Amino acid sequence: MISEILAISAAWSRAVIEFAGGLHPWVREAAHLGTDLFLVVFAVLFVAAWWRARSIDARLVGLALFAPIATVVAYGVSRTVKSFFEQLRPCQAMTDLATIATCDPLGDWSFPSNHSAIAGAAAAAVVIAWRSAAPIAVVFAVLEAFSRVLVGAHYPHDVTVGLLLGAAVATAVSLAMARPLTALVEKAAEHEHLRPLVRSASAGAPHGPNASTGPRAHADA
Repeated sequence: MISEILAISAAWSRAVIEFAGGLHPWVREAAHLGTDLFLVVFAVLFVAAWWRARSIDARLVGLALFAPIATVVAYGVSRTVKSFFEQLRPCQAMTDLATIATCDPLGDWSFPSNHSAIAGAAAAAVVIAWRSAAPIAVVFAVLEAFSRVLVGAHYPHDVTVGLLLGAAVATAVSLAMARPLTALVEKAAEHEHLRPLVRSASAGAPHGPNASTGPRAHADA
């Protein structure tokens, strides 16, 4: 069963690489740049999720701030898993094909795709903090994964597992940290200098023991 899946994945990869070879040079260059630039979108989404969460509640603020950390954790897990599977990349195994990406040296293995793990993790972490961002997060995660196949760096099964692994790890660590993150954000909101980082002026004053009372507190709401 597994060998059949790998054979189908290799056939799809060859078909995609051959298709990419017939693209106009500027499209090929755009694909080469896009495979890294797509990840920048998630940095923007991290900032947007944090900014929005400041007007809602401490839990979402904590999850939004933790999203980059959850992504890094997922990347670390992906790198660890990769070390157990010494699978050649398509550009290393299919030497008869010209790929868009410059092939990495032997030892930089293919399975799973770290880029896809980062994309999957970032998308999941953003969605946990900002559900309505799911469409754009998922679309760019899939685009990132497909781009890795298009440029010849990974097989379809590499990017599929990368997406799922990244999303699973990021979701698990984010939900596990939700309660302590909420408490930390609420504590930060009690301090005047940290409050703007975790609470917008329209979100209301903190309710902790150091919270202000009276007209000033209502003015902050």
